[in-house]
This record gives sequence, C-alpha cells and structure tokens, in this order.
Amino acid sequence: MRSSIVTIAVLLLVAAVTGAAADFVVEDWKATVGATGIPAGWQSQNWGSPKYDFKVEEHDGRPALHMKSDNEGSTISRDVKGKVSLNDTPVLEWTWKVVALPKNGNSCKKATDDQAAQLFVVWPRFPEAVRSRIIGYVWDTTLPIGTVCKSEKTGTVTYIVVRSGTDGLGKWMTERRNVVDDFTKVYGERPDNPAGVSVSIDSNDTNSVSESFVATIAFRRK
Repeated sequence: MRSSIVTIAVLLLVAAVTGAAADFVVEDWKATVGATGIPAGWQSQNWGSPKYDFKVEEHDGRPALHMKSDNEGSTISRDVKGKVSLNDTPVLEWTWKVVALPKNGNSCKKATDDQAAQLFVVWPRFPEAVRSRIIGYVWDTTLPIGTVCKSEKTGTVTYIVVRSGTDGLGKWMTERRNVVDDFTKVYGERPDNPAGVSVSIDSNDTNSVSESFVATIAFRRK
C-alpha cells in the first residue's frame, strides 16, 4: 500500500512538472555569434535611414547583441505571434548593458526622444500605424525610473523608464517586468498575447552617439 501511494505521488509530480508552461526564449543570440547587421530571425524597420551597426558577439562570457548608434536610429523586430501566452508566462526578462547614453536624451520629448537601449512589446491593431499598442521599456538618459509617458513622435508607443542615467552604466543589469500588469496600468484592460518584440537604439534627435548590449530576452513564469 505504501509503495502504491509513493508511486501515485511521483506520477502526479511528473504530470505537474510536464504540464507546467515552459518559459519562451525570444532570443539568446547563441546561434548568430559573429553575425553583423540584422541577425537571422529578425526583421528590419520600414522608416528612416537605419545603419544597423550591430554585431552579435561573446561579451563578458555571454552572447549578446552589440548595438552602436551615431546620429541615427535602428530597430529590429521578431515575430512572436502564437508563441507567447501571457497567462502562463507574463514576465518579460532581459539582460542589458549600456555603455554610452545619448546626450540629454528624454523619451517624453519629441526633440530628444533617444535611448541607448529600448525593448518593445507589440500588440498590432488595424490600421497598425495609428491603433497598435506598444510598450517600450527604456534606459533613459535623464528621466527618473518609473516614468510612464506616451511618445510624442509615435502615438502608438508608451514608454516605461526602467533604468536612468549613469547609475549602472557599464554593468550588466537584469530586468523583470510583468507585462500584464504594465499593459493593464497603461491601457486599463488586460492584454491579448503580443505579436512582436523589438530591440532598438537611437541618437538622431540629440545628434549624439549611444552604445549598448542586449543579452537573453525571454517571457517567463512569475
């Protein structure tokens, strides 16, 4: 009898583990080390004049996307439609390191809307240019952490400042954001599952330079 109870308990544990939702890794860069420009599996932007001064490299013992910007802006996007369940994996986790901040950047002002690193989660709605919902997690030059504001340049984007200024500059920082909570606070309702994730760097509004690294990006359980 005792052995039967133990066996049942083990089977239930295995079922619980195998049935649990797995984390979804958007990108860990392992397969593209050495690539320059737009990495495989990512798409280019359809506006402006991006330089894509990007290289996937081993940095401090981890694969990462190394991004540089000199008076320009570059964004790459990845399709995650049907791959992310916010009910199961609501937490977006990523690791980044900023090396150079755009001079006097301020995400809330059109004239200075530059960031050394941005990570966007995208919910497209037709017509996408005016109705999509996009949350941009940013490392801002001047705004305090926790600032939330709508982009004056792109009305579909709402920024959330995760890091600010030189605090942590040159160091790897790991962030965890509950996307469901953030979306609900911004838009007043629970989100559907996102369809895209974008990574971006720019310095064109401040006519300066910026530089950063982005390592693993993943949607995880709480």
